[in-house]
Amino acid sequence: MKQYEAVIKVMEGNGNYATLGYLYQHVLLVPGCEWKTKTPFASIRRIVQDERFFFRIRPGLWGLKSQQDAVLEKLAIDNKSSDEKREEFNHTYYQGLLVEIGNLKGFETFVPYQDKNKPYLSNPLSNYSTLARFYTFTYEHVVRRARTIDVTWFNERGFPDSHFEIEHTTNIQNSLLKFLELQDFNTNFTVVAPKSRKQDFEQKIGYIAFRPIKDRVAFVDYDKLSVYHSKVFELHQIQQGFQF
Repeated sequence: MKQYEAVIKVMEGNGNYATLGYLYQHVLLVPGCEWKTKTPFASIRRIVQDERFFFRIRPGLWGLKSQQDAVLEKLAIDNKSSDEKREEFNHTYYQGLLVEIGNLKGFETFVPYQDKNKPYLSNPLSNYSTLARFYTFTYEHVVRRARTIDVTWFNERGFPDSHFEIEHTTNIQNSLLKFLELQDFNTNFTVVAPKSRKQDFEQKIGYIAFRPIKDRVAFVDYDKLSVYHSKVFELHQIQQGFQF
């Protein structure tokens, strides 16, 4: 079996699409395919960019070219899907990436209660996040606001390590207001958004009201997040002592 055929086989078994992270976990295990290279992950990245067989759905997410129309319809992001459906897909996709990263980094992960049944690709987000309930780590009025943040990573002591807000089109200022309420905690804040929104982010974080958190909030665009997601999976596979 050729290497690109192994990638196709894994995608076929996963609904005809997959993240790079998923491919890293499964492609090298396909029987009958040899990877005589010291850089198999780079080979997988190269293979999925072959437009004869694959197409890019979103940063870090690839599908089978032969099933393109069916895949886009299944994910509700084809031309017939509403703007609302496409917006929901974008939001939950990047939520899912953040949850998977947090899990692999050893954190407990939480998504808001209203998002738990929304799909991350083919499964509900609740299948990936590790916490059913948000930790009550401080006063109830602060917790009530904090648990609406799109993704939270908790450390082993039940305190928040990182908070993430995904802002595809909505007002970035709303996310910053949530972060502002948590300024007294030693936690990381990140806005995840399209690269085109960075200027808007920089303008909003520059407001005097956000001065207490100005140097604590990072902006990460979708491409950088997807690269980080695949790199975390790559490192995880290496740490598992996978032999090539």
